[in-house]
Amino acid sequence: MKKLIIPISALFVAGVVRAQTLNLSTTENYVYSKTYLTDPTGTAPKASENVQYLDGLGRPKQIINIKASPLQRDIVSHIVYDQYGRQAVDYLPVPQSATANGAIITNPLANAVNTPLGNEIIFAKKEFEASPLDRVLEQKQVGAAWADKPVKLGYSANTDGEVKKYTATFDAASFTASITLSATPYGAGQLYKNTVTDEDGNKTIEFKNGQGQTVLVRKMLSATVSADTYYVYNDYDQLAYVIPPLAVAANAVDSITLDNLCYQYKYDQKNRLAEKKLPGKGWEYMVYDKADRLIMTRDANLNAQGKWLITKYDQLGRPVYTGIIAGGSRETMQSQAANLVIAESRSGSGFTKSGMQVYYTNAYFTDIETVLSINYYDTYPAATPAFTPAIPGQAAVLTDTMSAVLNTKGLPLASYVKNIEDDSWTKSYSYYDTRARVIATHSVNHLGGYTQTESELDFSGTPKQVITKHKRLNSDPEKMITETFTYDHQNRMLTHKHKIDNNAEEILTQNEYNELSQLKSKKVGGKVVGSGLQTVDYQYNIRGWMTQINDPNNLDTDLFGYKIKYNQVEGLQTPDASDTSLQVTPKYNGNIAEVDWKTGATPNESLKRYGYVYDGLNRLSAGFYQNATNPSLREYYEKATYDLNGNIKTMVRTAQRIGPTSLMIDNLTYEYENGNASNRLQTVRDAVTIAQGYPYKANPTSIAYDANGNMTSLRDKGISSIQYNYLNLPTQITQNAQVTGYTYRADGVKVKKLFGGLQTDYLDGFQYKYTYAWEDETGTTMNDEMKLRIIPTSEGYFDALRNRYFYNYIDHLGNVRLSYSDADGNGIVTGDIVVNNCYDTPDGQICNNYIITGEAEGVTNYYPFGLMHNNENHSFDQAYQYKYNGKELQETGMYDYGARFYMPDLGRWGVVDPLAETSRRWSTYTYVFNNPLRFIDPDGRQGKDVYKMDKTGHLSLVSDSKTDVIYTEDQFESDGKTVKEGEQGYEIGKKDFIKDHFTQYNYKGDKYMDFGSDENKALEYFYQIGDWMKDGKIKVEFSVQTVGEKSQDRSVVYTSHSPKSTDLAYWGDNVKLTGHLHPGESKYLDAWSSMQLNPSGFEMNQFPTKENGYSFKVNRVSDSGDNLSAKSNPNAILFIYAPSYNTTIIYKYNQYIKAYEGKFKK
Repeated sequence: MKKLIIPISALFVAGVVRAQTLNLSTTENYVYSKTYLTDPTGTAPKASENVQYLDGLGRPKQIINIKASPLQRDIVSHIVYDQYGRQAVDYLPVPQSATANGAIITNPLANAVNTPLGNEIIFAKKEFEASPLDRVLEQKQVGAAWADKPVKLGYSANTDGEVKKYTATFDAASFTASITLSATPYGAGQLYKNTVTDEDGNKTIEFKNGQGQTVLVRKMLSATVSADTYYVYNDYDQLAYVIPPLAVAANAVDSITLDNLCYQYKYDQKNRLAEKKLPGKGWEYMVYDKADRLIMTRDANLNAQGKWLITKYDQLGRPVYTGIIAGGSRETMQSQAANLVIAESRSGSGFTKSGMQVYYTNAYFTDIETVLSINYYDTYPAATPAFTPAIPGQAAVLTDTMSAVLNTKGLPLASYVKNIEDDSWTKSYSYYDTRARVIATHSVNHLGGYTQTESELDFSGTPKQVITKHKRLNSDPEKMITETFTYDHQNRMLTHKHKIDNNAEEILTQNEYNELSQLKSKKVGGKVVGSGLQTVDYQYNIRGWMTQINDPNNLDTDLFGYKIKYNQVEGLQTPDASDTSLQVTPKYNGNIAEVDWKTGATPNESLKRYGYVYDGLNRLSAGFYQNATNPSLREYYEKATYDLNGNIKTMVRTAQRIGPTSLMIDNLTYEYENGNASNRLQTVRDAVTIAQGYPYKANPTSIAYDANGNMTSLRDKGISSIQYNYLNLPTQITQNAQVTGYTYRADGVKVKKLFGGLQTDYLDGFQYKYTYAWEDETGTTMNDEMKLRIIPTSEGYFDALRNRYFYNYIDHLGNVRLSYSDADGNGIVTGDIVVNNCYDTPDGQICNNYIITGEAEGVTNYYPFGLMHNNENHSFDQAYQYKYNGKELQETGMYDYGARFYMPDLGRWGVVDPLAETSRRWSTYTYVFNNPLRFIDPDGRQGKDVYKMDKTGHLSLVSDSKTDVIYTEDQFESDGKTVKEGEQGYEIGKKDFIKDHFTQYNYKGDKYMDFGSDENKALEYFYQIGDWMKDGKIKVEFSVQTVGEKSQDRSVVYTSHSPKSTDLAYWGDNVKLTGHLHPGESKYLDAWSSMQLNPSGFEMNQFPTKENGYSFKVNRVSDSGDNLSAKSNPNAILFIYAPSYNTTIIYKYNQYIKAYEGKFKK
């Protein structure tokens, strides 16, 4: 039987859409879907079409993305099952040689050889355990190089004495906790033991108790040495302590060890986290209202000041304003809040605080001292700027009248954020079109100027044109930037054009893609379509990892080439003859073995190379620089050793000098507080008496910290004082009697820097600097004034002083390696020469004296941990100082990442990681897990694995980093890889959480996210998907289930990718909870959408709504749909949550029990 499912959105336009040339099978079961990318009523509308063919059991066997490749050919995913219905082999999607217009392809793998896949192995393979458990024993990734490099999994139980036994207790009456280390370890067979061995033989062993709680995670550094992290639960089964590896090695749990190295948690009587202490940081406190919402927090610094950060909510639970309030102990404040539901209301008059009129009531905790931020919903506040569209035909919805067909109810409309250091405010407004999409923003900065951005969106929400208007001061002339975009038939971006005021339009990028939709090349800069100042070519391996940016062995007219090698080594395997244990070897787990590069802007430049060595914890042990003429010279190398927490113990660094040997500039020994039983760095001793690198001091001075673990002095580098605000951001740094001052908004955004009397303003990406009197290129003398210097672009920046675009060559880490511009305006970049005038210095090191005479600027190479090589142009008189990871280099030599400042000479941060609890086995000051070649830290907190969830609930990995975060496809730019600025994702867990917990549960290949015994986390994820549903970002049903398995419960979240149903992952007497989401958008509520409140199998005469007091009437019931599922789960709590109505329905078999506002409450 053939099945054809047509999306409802397609039915509405069926009468106006021209006939499609489809060739769908007449003998196969299939599901066909079509998503319009442009207006379906227009001429030749663009659409994304796919068809999923099913076998006789209803399982997908072939998925065809029709005409989806850049050459408009079909892309086919071939799906096979073994005799047990398992998907043991996963094939990569294969572009075909043509399009079959939706017809099933008889041999879809045959064309792989004619695509970038070539003759590679294009399938991943799983080996299963020969038991009913179907556990995976081995998994091989795609690619011939990985055919004998599987990831291996082992399942067993602990042996006697293998795991230490910690015991924690909590006395609720005195609110005190204690922990002991038992002399008797866990006995044999008391814990589950799961072992994962990666492609390079690195082992991770996880031990869990019978409740599914993780007791120990063991990372094997060698065959005999491990880094162990213990998780200790109290007598209420709450996580009370986390004991990182360095504390485990100490074999003690005394108060000094706990305070310096361990994580400690205390909970109130409602199982809410009330107090916590991170290693090397003072206690932090939390206060909740009656609705279990976190309303107050304080850290150790605020505690010393007697202050709290407070958040107030409205009646719908939305945060409306935040501030600072004076208050007593946690117990005192919690007793005041215990019986209150903090719900402030909009007010016509409001109150005035911190220089701002707040249009809300102040009914709870009225003695707020400082208001930090205000959010307005539903109705625009007074004095909202009028929306004057710059794009013809644009119109915004400005009314909140409920009787209007379209209104702004439920939308965030304005956000006010105060400067922390003064009472100046930034006021931001959002304007929406009739589909509730943001089409314009208007931000009034703290100086009175503004940035207004207006976007022309197509049918799918993709920007066609963006116009930005900007002023620093309201009295300044307006700057207008116009950006236009073009896309191919699947909305892959083809061109990005940029125009400033009346200047000629610049083409920033012209993109070309291969048949796998990977960016193949881009032409950068210039004004002529079809040409560019530079053409940047990209290559990838079978895993999709980037392997090349241009060809460093054949630059031709390219200014930069870069090659990344993972499982290949072409240089020296033993670069350091004095230490043969440091071997550069091929890597298969994602670590980088070598990189080659060459700069075409430097005369007679030879190929340069780094070879990398890692330890068993994937930490970088050495980066060996190898030049082409003498690769054994060992110049520019960097070697490090670590303690078990990842704190650097030693760092050795060399540089280049004239002569047959390299120059050692650093031989550092790091000493930590408490006899090296701490993460806080105390002193750094250098055995080399050279100022370069980290400065030599015969008698190094101890580093000081405040109660939050923030570094407050580093006198070896002349830093006598660092002052911080409540966000732990530096507000004033005194170095060698020079003061650098910073001003931030309450959301952590830097708006001003003062250094040596010179001011830099940071306003929505526009960068202003105070400029002394100067002569322009025509010889005209210009006066002292604040001048616009930098306008950022997607490929570099526009220098407003020199009135031209500069483009950056960046490597895979975002490091700026070279900048160039079309200085003479001839449309090409030629004759680019950087002349190096150097002279012999007494110690023989190369001087820092480049003279730039061509159109390339700022050639920069880096040590692995980010310190710049010493023989390049990186003078500090340039306005643009964005270098390592694309972050701004400060006058102190640190890099500003946003949430923290990084010290590349020490390879660590000076402030505790705000997200330290997501990686508790590591030091709170460690930079990117000590693997700076593989990871970056986007904002100074944590790197993240970015996953994309499409509207049908399918997950795909977009980028690899340190924690797993999910975004919906609407939150990405048109390239499908770049998260839109300001978008927030859902952080589901630590790195590889999805990889380790996303498991197939039925014969159709559907997967569930397994949260083990953590039902609260499963429900949190479930409701996050619900929030996406009501915004139209997810269009299919999702379910959550908790099932009792043996001695533990298991909670899972899953979907069958259907808008109307979800197959049960579990059924029977042991199912304890089953809930599912009914999709629908809150802005499209009508008679039809009321069906979201209807469990299938129940015929309703009246739907429960807020307006009718959630009363309902059931006409009759039948053994179908949800009601039939209820019959299969007689002991389960069953519920439906309709996000667009914010309504929960509880039901049983043949019983519609009740409905109420809000999310399910157990």
